[in-house]
Amino acid sequence: MNNKEALIALNMIDHVGPIRIRNLLQRFGDAPSILKANEGELRRVEGVGPETASAIASWEDSVDLLGELKRARDFGCAIFTAEDEDYPVLLREIYDPPIVLYALGSLSSRDRQGVAIVGSRQITPYGLDTARRLAHQLAYAGITVVSGGARGIDTAAHQGALAARGRTIAVLGTGINLVFPQENAGLFQRIAAQGAVITQFPFGRTADKQTFPIRNRIVAGMTVGTVVVEANLSSGALITAHFATDYGRQVFAVPGRVDSPRSKGCHELIKNGAKLCEDVEDILTEFEYTFPKSNKTPSPAETGLLPGLELSDAERRILRSLADGEQPIDQVIRASGLAASVVSATLFALEMKRQVTQLPGKVFALNTGVDRGA
Repeated sequence: MNNKEALIALNMIDHVGPIRIRNLLQRFGDAPSILKANEGELRRVEGVGPETASAIASWEDSVDLLGELKRARDFGCAIFTAEDEDYPVLLREIYDPPIVLYALGSLSSRDRQGVAIVGSRQITPYGLDTARRLAHQLAYAGITVVSGGARGIDTAAHQGALAARGRTIAVLGTGINLVFPQENAGLFQRIAAQGAVITQFPFGRTADKQTFPIRNRIVAGMTVGTVVVEANLSSGALITAHFATDYGRQVFAVPGRVDSPRSKGCHELIKNGAKLCEDVEDILTEFEYTFPKSNKTPSPAETGLLPGLELSDAERRILRSLADGEQPIDQVIRASGLAASVVSATLFALEMKRQVTQLPGKVFALNTGVDRGA
């Protein structure tokens, strides 16, 4: 058994977390030696009690290591430890880095220039639009957008980055083989194709109230800054912001309506020293000496948020289908002759480019006074 395999096995044992592993490695030198130790030796390590020592000493009774390695191969995911080159650099710097990371897709050195966008699951149209817009602009500028794959702000952030054809990473609070929420199955596939879906949890681990804070620390730990778009005072997004502060990373908060409960968390962060974020410039200027010069602030024409961007064939077909006025999405699908999934993705891209507006009831209309491009 090599060191990586031993770390994967340790990660599958209940009650064994990153800090205990660090203490055990200081005592035994490497991971295989930890698994060979007896209960008495293990209990002499700081933070290792009788229950944990027993679980490690009898690990073969509860851990199917060969089965886990096969599951990873069959699923098509890689498993990284801090010894691997592709393990996120910034995660190595926190005091409790994940023992292992399961990754579907690819990790890249570019991800060191990552910014987290997080917020509540229950959001307003304002929060949805803001998260999508900030993610779109950051991704277009070459910055990896990291979020938690949840409903609401997380989903909007991933969608915005994908629409800009940039990199995005979803950090799960479950095993890599589980989709939560279920409606994001297609989104996770797109993220894996254009970035990565990652988790520290073994196959089959379901979500609970403990897994999400654990997930949140990875989101904060692998990025240079965290942007909170909408959050009430009990939102898990505030946990992510607090982790970012603990790790010495910048926290940004988007202001909202003073009478909205979903803005209270952001306003509290601003009161406590978070940087007020009104647009992408507020984020990029904070890291102007960290990001390479190629990560310049994109102009409106470059991002496609204003007229002048060349349109794809699918975009032109959809715009033509809306030429006669407001149309429900079903009519757009019929008139354009495109698949429903293509129409949904293209309409979102056109919204980001300010070419169309979505009205209540999944009805779409052209924005007036806009140059339709090539």
